[in-house]
Amino acid sequence: MLLSFLSILIALFWIVIGTSRVKLNPFLVLFSAALLLVFLLGIEPTEGLKLIQKGFGNIIQNIGLLILFGTIIGVALENSRGTLAIAKGVLKFLNRLPLPYAISCIGYLVSIPVFCDAAFVILSHLNKTLSQQTKTPLIGLTVALSTGLFAPHVLVPPTPGPLAAASNLELDNILLLICLGGSIAFILILVGGAYGNYLVKKNKYVYEKNPDGDKKLISPSMPGFKSSIQPILVPIVLMGLGTTIKFLPSNYGIKEFLSLITQPTFALGVGTLFAFQLVTNQRKSFINNSIKQGIIQAAPILIITGMGGALGSIIQTIPLEDLARDVSSYEALGLFIPFAIASLLKTAQGSSTVAIITTSSIIFPLLPLLNLDSELGKIWVIMSLGVGSMTVSHANDSYFWIVSQMSGMDVKTAYRTHTVGTLLQGIIGFIVVYTGYSIWRLF
Repeated sequence: MLLSFLSILIALFWIVIGTSRVKLNPFLVLFSAALLLVFLLGIEPTEGLKLIQKGFGNIIQNIGLLILFGTIIGVALENSRGTLAIAKGVLKFLNRLPLPYAISCIGYLVSIPVFCDAAFVILSHLNKTLSQQTKTPLIGLTVALSTGLFAPHVLVPPTPGPLAAASNLELDNILLLICLGGSIAFILILVGGAYGNYLVKKNKYVYEKNPDGDKKLISPSMPGFKSSIQPILVPIVLMGLGTTIKFLPSNYGIKEFLSLITQPTFALGVGTLFAFQLVTNQRKSFINNSIKQGIIQAAPILIITGMGGALGSIIQTIPLEDLARDVSSYEALGLFIPFAIASLLKTAQGSSTVAIITTSSIIFPLLPLLNLDSELGKIWVIMSLGVGSMTVSHANDSYFWIVSQMSGMDVKTAYRTHTVGTLLQGIIGFIVVYTGYSIWRLF
């Protein structure tokens, strides 16, 4: 059993070195890590290959369309300027709040369907314009936006990380994951907003020329706020209706129909149709381009996510619970284990998604021992490894460079602001998750 545990550590070490030092594609690193585990564990090569294929296929089957629809919605919002319409609407609604908090709320809404790196590129123009109009230091708004985008990215489906974790942990209740993840992410964007507000007060405003000016905000082709928010809200509402199905009589005709439209895949498909309505001119071209770009964006995520499932299928052959059965304090460690593994992987190799996928694969066999094998228990695990995957964003993370370069910060300043902000979110996030988990255990 000790040899099995060491084998996992060796595989983890290779994942960190392969992605951070050797800088190989995560797909190749995860695939080679799975093969390495097959060799170290003495699994017959043919059987090991079957396990890898099965794990890869199961992940694609479970969440492939969810990720694809999610990316298409994000691309459609980006191409139609729907993200900027959402931002403008939120600013109008939250005009009484300090600007960094409003910016964080914008990040919260936009990051649910749009990847945080792409969303930051889109909204960085908005940030610069608001900084000039309100004479607010850009550095504070930058951190408010970067942290506001980051929290939903690791905690709220349909972003790939939480979806992959749900699949790896065999979670069925995606709506409950969205609700709890959305609640914790909202708390964390307030943390980022507070830190951004602190930076606003600490720094002086410096004028920076922004040639784009207000063009990004007042484009006549920009859709309205209500139509832009529909691709996000409609799928959530549909999945929410799924909770009412069990109260309907079994012979009631609408029950079967509701069972269909409240499935997460169908709900996101409907959201995609709403996203396609954001452009009235050249709609056919808009739809085709959104689908094409969505597929391009989704493909590498699906492949990496699938390989994470393949790695998990190898790890699940190891009776890890036997290794810790005699450790009386093991259950007491609880949520700290997924948090620690995810934060170690995130800090070492940079990718939050890889950290989430790998950690969820490792932790799945331990769920019964940790007394976290219920639906809500699995969600607490996803929350724990999600906040761990935020800790921290630095130079080996592509998001770090997008934030620093798009906002004009040097590396030292980015470390002192963006990196510190993600560290605060990670630590406070774990405190929030552990507090919620402790309260849940009382009942």
